[in-house]
Amino acid sequence: MGYMVNGNELDANDEGYLLEPDYSEEIVNVIAAAENIELTPKHWEVINYMREEYREHGHTPNFRNMLKGVNAFWPEADSKALYDLFPTGPAKQAAKIAGLPQPLGKGGY
Repeated sequence: MGYMVNGNELDANDEGYLLEPDYSEEIVNVIAAAENIELTPKHWEVINYMREEYREHGHTPNFRNMLKGVNAFWPEADSKALYDLFPTGPAKQAAKIAGLPQPLGKGGY
């Protein structure tokens, strides 16, 4: 499986995660469409947070750490709010839509 972005095919694993990170806006739009997610500004805030975590740590946070990190810029966010944005699992689906490789174990560190 892969994604076509600007005429280039980006390799992904069987679950739709990119094999190599891609930080373009285009890949986010392509993967979000494949996941049937209509992006809002809150989606973008979480996506940018996930990308920054990946850049800093080499992997994305698990759900518990993701919720703590998101609360730094969205204090009223809770589990329900994140599941409303990413219904198949916030830590994993947000990483996928962000154009990042598949999280480690149960969603990262």
